[in-house]
Amino acid sequence: MAGSTEPPALGPLIIVSGPSGVGKSTIIQRVLADPPAPLRLSVSATTRTPRPTERDGVDYHFWTPARFAAAVAAGEFLEHAEVHGNQYGTLRAEVEPFRRAGIGIILDIDVQGAEQVRAAEPRNTSIFIRAPSLEDYERRLRQRGSEDAESIARRVAAARAELALAPTYSYQIVNDDLGTASRELRAIIAQACARTRDDR
Repeated sequence: MAGSTEPPALGPLIIVSGPSGVGKSTIIQRVLADPPAPLRLSVSATTRTPRPTERDGVDYHFWTPARFAAAVAAGEFLEHAEVHGNQYGTLRAEVEPFRRAGIGIILDIDVQGAEQVRAAEPRNTSIFIRAPSLEDYERRLRQRGSEDAESIARRVAAARAELALAPTYSYQIVNDDLGTASRELRAIIAQACARTRDDR
């Protein structure tokens, strides 16, 4: 029809997982500073306590367990899981309206959440970011200085289990150089955005 305009293509859904402390957030922020297409990071909700540098509504939505449970009951989450004793979840309101507007969404989520999203949204691009070795990962955790010995041991054990699922992702990126890893992630996202446009 003359004068009609097509709605924008559905924005791509980008899933990024990897052990805590492997550098996911830094790599993602580098991509967002120079995105290959309209792109935003979904802000997850969590019941954990904020770290000193974290801001509510920017880094996470920091919720009480009661508020989180109510949102689960109301079906507000695309996915949710317990990780290291705390609840984390992706709110539908952080994803669906933006994708309908043609904006790509990055989900920085753990392997449990990623499995749920991939089952619910088969058209996705999934990337697993890893350290060169478990020993290197443990060293990074110690350098971060925010974990005690027990927490580090727990996270290393969790990382070992997460690494076993890495082959189920579409791509794997080894973060042994921040610049290289950021460029690799940007290239993968650019391909996903191009595929979305071609599928219209």
